[in-house]
Amino acid sequence: MKILLINGSPKGKGSNSLKLAYSFLEGFKDGCARKGEDLSIEELHVASMKIGACKGCFACWKKTPGICCIKDDMQAVIGKQLEADLILWSFPLYYFNVPGILKNLIDRQLPMSLPFMSARQNGCGSGSHDARYDMEGKRHVLISTCGFYSADGNYDSVLRMFDHFLGKGNYTTIFCGQGELFRVKELSARTDEYLAEVKRAGSEYAMTGEISEKTDEILHTLLYPRDIFEKMADASWGISKTTGEKEPYDLVFTRQMAALYNKDSYDGKERVLEIHFTDLDHTYQIRLGKEGSEVVTDGRLSSTTRIDTPFTVWSAISRGEIGGAEALGKQMYTVSGDFSLMIDWDKFFGSTAAVQETEKKSQNTAEQKIPSMTTMLIPWITFWIAVSMNAKAGAVITLLVIAAVPLIMRKHELIIWDQLSMASVAILSAAANMTGNGDIPTNIGYLIYGLFWLLSCLTKEPLCAAYVKYNYGGERAHQNPLFMKTNGILAMAWGALYVLTAIWTFLLRKAGLGNVLLLVNGIRHGWQEERQAEGDENLNVFDFALDQADGQVFMLEITRSTTGITGYSLQ
Repeated sequence: MKILLINGSPKGKGSNSLKLAYSFLEGFKDGCARKGEDLSIEELHVASMKIGACKGCFACWKKTPGICCIKDDMQAVIGKQLEADLILWSFPLYYFNVPGILKNLIDRQLPMSLPFMSARQNGCGSGSHDARYDMEGKRHVLISTCGFYSADGNYDSVLRMFDHFLGKGNYTTIFCGQGELFRVKELSARTDEYLAEVKRAGSEYAMTGEISEKTDEILHTLLYPRDIFEKMADASWGISKTTGEKEPYDLVFTRQMAALYNKDSYDGKERVLEIHFTDLDHTYQIRLGKEGSEVVTDGRLSSTTRIDTPFTVWSAISRGEIGGAEALGKQMYTVSGDFSLMIDWDKFFGSTAAVQETEKKSQNTAEQKIPSMTTMLIPWITFWIAVSMNAKAGAVITLLVIAAVPLIMRKHELIIWDQLSMASVAILSAAANMTGNGDIPTNIGYLIYGLFWLLSCLTKEPLCAAYVKYNYGGERAHQNPLFMKTNGILAMAWGALYVLTAIWTFLLRKAGLGNVLLLVNGIRHGWQEERQAEGDENLNVFDFALDQADGQVFMLEITRSTTGITGYSLQ
């Protein structure tokens, strides 16, 4: 099979539409490979060819039938069209039609038609001309991008023109709005998604001769909602809408970033993101609310999250050249205030498709059983409180509670830490009941519980991460260095607390200070139980310092609920 790609963009190989055409060809190659069909591809870039405008002399009809009197590259183009089995027409939309250089090529196709009137009615006009050559069996695909938010309604004149000389229904189209986004590296995550679908379309076309309804529907999906795209497009000009003055590039960048804000992510909490580009000494604020985003340049708002970063670093992160979590871990930028915005960055500023996929996964996760830290805590808290009050009766109560836990927590998955906890508490409760002494079993319980947390730090997944990871993408959370480091520190802190509890419990009992011990441990158990009972409220559990290698101290505030960690604040 012979394929001819005609690139009608004045930008040549820098064309956005050509990116789609190349993706289509990649898919077409894959489809032909599966069919065992050989193919050859030839490209014609009209911008680098010499093709003059038609003179309207009709010499190609009268004096030299089939041959134009203008001696340039067009005769070779006609020859390649006649040889091709499939012709790809790649072009941007210029003023609601094809670019002028491509229109010249189309006009110069007159030698391919006979001069005599025809009764052919497969066009859309009141008359036509028969083809000079046998064009039956040739296939055509039109691939184009435009600068509007949608292609719908903007290609009417293009379609009418191709209907005339190709025949209505004799070609396939892939028209995509928001074409300029394909050259923006910072948006490659979204545009690459679309190009992957164009590749799929190419493969389907090679296999079946058409694009499936499902793929075609996806190709008609907007890259971004209209309001987001138009905000980005307006900002890209780098001119203030109010003053008409030129704006600095970092402000243009900030406006475009703000435009990506997904207002559907609004959770009832208005946020103000403040970004200080340290290398430029420019500070901008982005208000994130129910109605959308607003960029403020005068610093009048009170920020909830502040980022201090060189502009070069932040732009590299936005282009995907370095991971945001990795850059933060290397102290290439700093964050203060509410860190939850950073954790949920893709939710607030990710592509529409990414957000939808995240929501889809969240829904699927909600339908599945996920673990809850409450499952692990119920046996331990019951044991420590009940057995401390009465060894025998408390042990029986604890065993009954353990037996009921699978029923109580039936909506949640039981993981290894839940199982180990129930088994450990059951053994300790049995020991307390048999001996009638709960002091030693409870003390051993503190030690075992603390060791669970500490030993988990030696595995690929700290104990707390096993529960909270489902709030941050499931297994994907393991790829986030900040997430893993934070949960590792949290696990070590809990482990150390309970090992120390075992130590001071032993020492206080040995010193005969049982009343003091009951008071201390009672307060701690009550504090822990209260925080579990608070449920959805975000409560500050830990405030501690992380000493970095260079001596700089960061304060990490971690908030949690019954479902695990719900927020971070790194200062």
